[in-house]
Amino acid sequence: MTTRPADQVPKLRTVQYIGYGAGDFANNLAFSMASMFLLLYYTDVVGISATTAGTLFLIVRAWDGIGDVIAGRIVDRTSTRWGRYRPYLLFASAPLLLLLVVLFSVPGGLSQGSALVYAYLSYALFSFAYGLVNIPYGSLATAMTQDPDERSRLSSARALATNLVILLLAVVVSPQIANSDDLQRSLTITTLGLVVIGMALYAFTFSTAKERVQREVEKVSLRQAWDTVKQNKPLLRLGLSSMLFLCGMFALETTAIYYARYVLDNAGLYIVLVAVQVVGMLLATLVIPTAVSRIGKRTSYLAGGTITVLGGVLTALAPGSVPAIAFVGFGILGIGIGAINTLIWALVADTVEYGEWKTGVRAEGATYSVLSLSRKFGQAIGAAAAAYIIGLGGYVSGAATQGDSAVTAIRIAAGAVPALVTIPAIAVMATYPLTEKKFRRIVADIAQRQAGSDPDSRTLRRTGRQQS
Repeated sequence: MTTRPADQVPKLRTVQYIGYGAGDFANNLAFSMASMFLLLYYTDVVGISATTAGTLFLIVRAWDGIGDVIAGRIVDRTSTRWGRYRPYLLFASAPLLLLLVVLFSVPGGLSQGSALVYAYLSYALFSFAYGLVNIPYGSLATAMTQDPDERSRLSSARALATNLVILLLAVVVSPQIANSDDLQRSLTITTLGLVVIGMALYAFTFSTAKERVQREVEKVSLRQAWDTVKQNKPLLRLGLSSMLFLCGMFALETTAIYYARYVLDNAGLYIVLVAVQVVGMLLATLVIPTAVSRIGKRTSYLAGGTITVLGGVLTALAPGSVPAIAFVGFGILGIGIGAINTLIWALVADTVEYGEWKTGVRAEGATYSVLSLSRKFGQAIGAAAAAYIIGLGGYVSGAATQGDSAVTAIRIAAGAVPALVTIPAIAVMATYPLTEKKFRRIVADIAQRQAGSDPDSRTLRRTGRQQS
C-alpha cells in the first residue's frame, strides 16, 4: 500500500465530509431502528414481556461486545487494493441491512419459546454484522486525516447524519405504531425500504471517503494489540466514560416511545419529542467544532455531560399534563447527548495515535473494538435496565393505559437513569490526559519516526512511555 506522509495530505473536501456522514446515516438506518423500536416490537407485537426482553438485550449485547473484539482483529489484518476499511462498507453492509429485516420479522404462529429463540439468534447475528461494518467505518476517520480540526468536522458530519436518521425514523415509523392495522407487515415493508436506501449510501461512502493517510503497517499480533490497548490510558478512560454515558442514552432511547404514550398520554407526541431532541443534537453538532477549537475536546465533553444531567432531571420531573416542559427536557438532553456523541468519535481517533506513539504499534481495529466493546456494554446495560425498570413497575404489554407505578417507572428510565449515570461519566473524563497540545506533539513525533529523522526511534518511544 502506497504511503503518503500526513503533512502532505491535502485538506478534506466537502464531498468527503458528506460521504463520511452518509456512512453513518446508513449505519443508523439499521442501528437506530433497532434501538428505538425493537423493545416495543418485542413487547407489543411479538408478545415478549419487558423483563424477558431486558434479559435478551443484556445477554446479546454483552456477548456481542466480544464479537466486536473479533471484528477488530479481522479489520487489523485486512489489506486490499481498496484499503483496509472501505471494503467492509461494500461487502459486510448487505448482510447487516438484510438482517434488519429478519430482526423485525418474527414469524407468526411460533410458540413463545420458539419466538424467543428466533429473537435471540436474529439479534445476535444482526449485532455482529453491525460491528463488522461499524468498526472499520469508525476506523476510517484515522485514515482520512490526522488533523484534529478535520477529525472534529468528520465527527460532526457523522453526528449530523445520525440525528437526521433518528428524526426520519420517528416520522416514518411512529405513525405506523399509532395507526397501522398490521404493524408486523408495516415494519417488514419499512425495513425492506431501508435496505435499498442503506446500500446506496454505503456505496457513496465507499466512493468518496478514501483512505488517504496510508502507511505500511505490519500485521498486529493479538499480544501486540493487547499491549497497545492496555497502555492506552486515554482510550481506557474514554471507554469507561462512554459505557456509562451510553447506559443513560439507551435507557432514554428505548423508553421514549413509552414516555409519549403513557407519561404524556399521546403517542403522536413521540415525533415532537424526537424532533426537539434532534434539534438539540444538531445544535450541539454545529457548535462542537468551534467549542473544540476554543476550549478543547475534554472541556467540551464535560460541558455536554453537565447539560445531559440537567435535561435528564427535567425529563423525569416534567408533569404529564404540561408536555411543553417535557419538550424542553428532551431538547436539553439532545444538546448534551449530541455534544458527547460527536466528541467520542473525535477523541477515539486521537487515541489511535497515542497508542502508536506509546508502544510503536498502530492498531486502529483493536482500538475501535475496545471502544465498541465498552459502548456495547453500555447499550446492553442501559436498554436492559430500561426494560427491567418498566417491567418491574408493572407495565402491561399493549395496554391502552398503565398504572401509576408503571408511569413512574417510565419516568425513571427516560430521565433519572440518564442523569444518574452521566455524573460518573463526567468524573472519569475529568482525568482524561490527552489535550490538543499533547496530541499535536504526538503526531509530530510519529511523523519524525516515519521520516527517519529521529536518530534513535527507540529512545523516542521510551521517552514517550515515560512522559505518559
